[in-house]
Amino acid sequence: MHITEPAADSDAMLPARQRRQVLAALPLLGSTLLLAGCGSTLRSSKQAQRRPAPADGQLRTRYPQLAARQPVLLDNQLREAAVARAMLVVNTPYRYGGNTPEGGFDCSGLVQYVFSGIADRGLPRSTRQWAEGSTPLDLSRLQRGDLLFFNTSGTPFSHMGIHIGNHQFVHAPSTGGTVRTDSLYNRYFAPRFDGARSVFRRA
Repeated sequence: MHITEPAADSDAMLPARQRRQVLAALPLLGSTLLLAGCGSTLRSSKQAQRRPAPADGQLRTRYPQLAARQPVLLDNQLREAAVARAMLVVNTPYRYGGNTPEGGFDCSGLVQYVFSGIADRGLPRSTRQWAEGSTPLDLSRLQRGDLLFFNTSGTPFSHMGIHIGNHQFVHAPSTGGTVRTDSLYNRYFAPRFDGARSVFRRA
């Protein structure tokens, strides 16, 4: 459909010099609006530029070794119940110190919530306690319900999630985020991988 513009009122038109100034400023204005709309993304990009990230799939293979102290050792038949319980709280807001769907979750609070619903014993709370309460696991033996650990703060075993299959895991990432699924081979998590561990008895 062709739209015919009305004739311009010469008194309302900007002088040629001002029109040129406005037109010259449009690209700058557009860039300013774009920056305002994606400020958090730009900050993340600048942070990423400080340390080069490897290509997707470049999984860290040398990570800290930690012997299990008083491993939890749950029944293998509870794996699917753990995964189902984790998936039910996807999109719950992150909250530091949180361990309930109503109050939100931090990463270890999410894991404690998931396993407290299927275990009849006391459970660890912090990521380090979970690492010490689980047995190291080779990735070739990874199963649904096992734990994945990461160094996201400069400290080993500072973040964790629950493996749900196909190298995907459920976790509570950070302030302002929600419980979500990510890939172990995610560009951020792969180089920070601290190993897989299990709270289940091995068959």
